[in-house]
Amino acid sequence: MDREQILDLYEWSDGVCFRHPGAGIVDTIVVKKLHPRDDGEREVRACRDCVIAMEGIRREAAARSESEYEPGRVGECLE
Repeated sequence: MDREQILDLYEWSDGVCFRHPGAGIVDTIVVKKLHPRDDGEREVRACRDCVIAMEGIRREAAARSESEYEPGRVGECLE
């Protein structure tokens, strides 16, 4: 799969990327939800470049462990 095919697997919405806050509001996905004590819920969001980087890490880890890599699952613990 190419970059755009991988990115198309996600539902994007406006947000601030956890690694690139200076970029302001950009297309992001939720990769983690945090629950600080007595402070509700906070979303950790990632931009398109970060999602591609995380997908690359997942792909490499799958290759090392000789398991199947399936794109589109960054942050899948949220589902």
